[in-house]
Amino acid sequence: MKREVLSFFSVLSLPAVLAQISYSIPEEMPKGSLVGNVAQDFGLDVKRLQAGKARIHTGDDAEYIQLNRERGLLTIKEKIDREALCKQGTLCALHFQIALENPIEIISVTVEITDINDNPPRFEKEERRFEISESAIVGSKFLLEKAADLDIGLNGLQSYTLQPNENFNLKVHGQSDGSKKVEMILQKPLDREKQELMSLLLTAIDGGAPQRSGTMQIHITVLDANDNAPVFSQAVYKAAVKENSMKGTLITKVSASDADKGSNGQISYVIGNSMADNSKLFHVTEDGHVLLNGQIDYEIAKMYEIDVEAVDQGGLSDSAKVIIDVADINDNNPVINIISSSNSIGENSKPSTVVAIMSVNDPDSEENGKVRCAINEKMLFSIKTASNNLYSLVTDSELDRETASEYNITVTCSDEGVPSLSSSVTLTLQISDVNDNAPVFERSSYEAYIVENNTPGVSIFTVKATDADWKQNARVSYILEDSSVNGVPVSSYVSVSADSGVIHAVRSFDYEQIKDFRFCVKAQDGGSPPLSSNVTVKIQIQDQNDNPPQVLYPVQTAGSVVAEMVPRSADVGYLVTKVVAVDVDSGQNAWLSYKLQKATDRALFEVGSQNGEIRTVRQVTEKDLLKQRLTVIVEDNGHPSRSATVIVNVAVADSFPEVLSEFTDFPHDKDYNDNLTFYLVLALAVVSFLFITCLVVIISVKIYRWRQSRILYHSSLPVIPYYPPRYSDTLGTGTLPHTYNYEVCRTTDSRKSDCKFGRAGSQNVLIMDPSSTGTMQRLQSEKSILDEPDSPLEVSYFR
Repeated sequence: MKREVLSFFSVLSLPAVLAQISYSIPEEMPKGSLVGNVAQDFGLDVKRLQAGKARIHTGDDAEYIQLNRERGLLTIKEKIDREALCKQGTLCALHFQIALENPIEIISVTVEITDINDNPPRFEKEERRFEISESAIVGSKFLLEKAADLDIGLNGLQSYTLQPNENFNLKVHGQSDGSKKVEMILQKPLDREKQELMSLLLTAIDGGAPQRSGTMQIHITVLDANDNAPVFSQAVYKAAVKENSMKGTLITKVSASDADKGSNGQISYVIGNSMADNSKLFHVTEDGHVLLNGQIDYEIAKMYEIDVEAVDQGGLSDSAKVIIDVADINDNNPVINIISSSNSIGENSKPSTVVAIMSVNDPDSEENGKVRCAINEKMLFSIKTASNNLYSLVTDSELDRETASEYNITVTCSDEGVPSLSSSVTLTLQISDVNDNAPVFERSSYEAYIVENNTPGVSIFTVKATDADWKQNARVSYILEDSSVNGVPVSSYVSVSADSGVIHAVRSFDYEQIKDFRFCVKAQDGGSPPLSSNVTVKIQIQDQNDNPPQVLYPVQTAGSVVAEMVPRSADVGYLVTKVVAVDVDSGQNAWLSYKLQKATDRALFEVGSQNGEIRTVRQVTEKDLLKQRLTVIVEDNGHPSRSATVIVNVAVADSFPEVLSEFTDFPHDKDYNDNLTFYLVLALAVVSFLFITCLVVIISVKIYRWRQSRILYHSSLPVIPYYPPRYSDTLGTGTLPHTYNYEVCRTTDSRKSDCKFGRAGSQNVLIMDPSSTGTMQRLQSEKSILDEPDSPLEVSYFR
């Protein structure tokens, strides 16, 4: 069994079609036989075949070849009979495509089916009977039935033999369709009296190896006296008929004549070559009309050749050839087969991205078989021709899922026949989302209001952003951007809910401290990488009436009395004084009004409600009291309103001594004054004590350090070595049994270093170097500052 790779072509023009290759295999190969190694021939990795879901697409044809994706092999799926597949066609091949996805690739494969000699020549009838007159002249022709061999080439029918051949021999004529016309020629006169019946054996032989043959028995009856054979007016008749014509349609008329008279001159017509298909499709009447007897299809056969035989009653005959051309009509719609398609593509796909590969076939011929494909309307897609019958649906421009998330693309293929026939197929294409849209806030900026003294955690308002993308790419999170307000992080003022965008107050606001502030909120989607946008938010604090008015003048003191003087000569409207007050609130909460709440003489004074001016209402008289006490209330315009009161003392007098003598009787807060004096004296005493103490300490420290430096650096005393605590003098040379232990702590500035002499185990003993000439004096009874345990220097000194 032979397998042959016939041809290999390079990459075609369409990026999605990789290449095409041809294989050649004999027919009748058993199932599972190897056709070709696609992976090896194309240099493809079998993993690519598996990942790309490689599959064979044959359209509407039967699937004889299968693909083993695990090994990249093409194998026989169903046994192939070349004669059943291609009939008598010279070339017989299977055409299919191997489609791969992600990305789309198409491999066109042609498998040529070669013929083997598996069919012998066959005659339709096993025997044929002739009645021939004994008067038949030498050279008379008798048309014999053709044998049919489904094989082709050398495996097809090659020759005929006739046994025995004493009276007849064979003459074979080649015809344009490749078949052979067989005639039996009389070469020796017949004699009925010698032999009335004759039996011959016609054998058809092919050229295959091993050689095959078929036979037909010929029986001849010799008749008496018929010496003229029929003769056709033409050797070849030509006619044409349209496909799909009705049964009984007249195709042509043949005519033959016979010179004999009577019954020997009567002619009947029959189809001489008994090929099964032709004999069923056509019929010849007694008068020579060739009629259509079956359904003819241009796509099956474009031409028919039949042999019509004219036979007289005496058994003599003649034959003529009738060539019938079948005219094509546009009776086939284009057939659209989707080889490979994508259900969805990303919106960021580049133009000319292949969406689908389809094959379009129209069995009609010429103009009737020419096909043009187009999409239903102007879309973002176009149809391109890939090869003879392959078309690709590609993107024509950039896609945007937010504009259209799905396309129903109808591809219509029409032929150029009259009238034109067409077929359509609809593809549904989903546009998958790509994170190409940032969140967009509903406003370019936000402004919100909150009343001061709010509860921490209260919701202020909500920012809202939308994202035109889909699913995770459209999921928006809100983030408070880092910034500061008056040096304080904005996060200590407000917070933003990541999911809802609700802005909450973190603290209670005070309008008098901050009136407004700004910050940025970022909206970020959940794509990868994420996209974001910012918006500025302004929060304005609204004032509440939470502050009472504050009186600036007159100043209220607890220990002194301030009085305004009004001369007794004052006229009506005399300005006594002006109450000055402020309110730290704003707006109408800060609008102040003044009222006279109480007065010694209400008929003498009035207060301006807007300006707080206290004026006389009438002329001051001698009867008016010198001491006048006015209580003025100051109210703001808030709801509810807040107020403050101030007491204004007015002295009605012309001279200050008079006022002074009178106002000493005003009740004072004696206890308050006594307490204030006590605290002032106590504070002065404490400050003075601390000052003197600090001064003494500073002087003492200075003197102490000066004396220590004099002792250490100007004394002739030797340095006493250091011994560990409780050290015992074993030498016993000293007058005292124990030594005196001390430590010396020095720095780079030794004159200012502190020295600490530790006490010995026995505090009343100090041993000095015997070479020392000084005397030792113990200080037991004296308590010096140097003997204090915490003193920086602890020493016994000599004189």
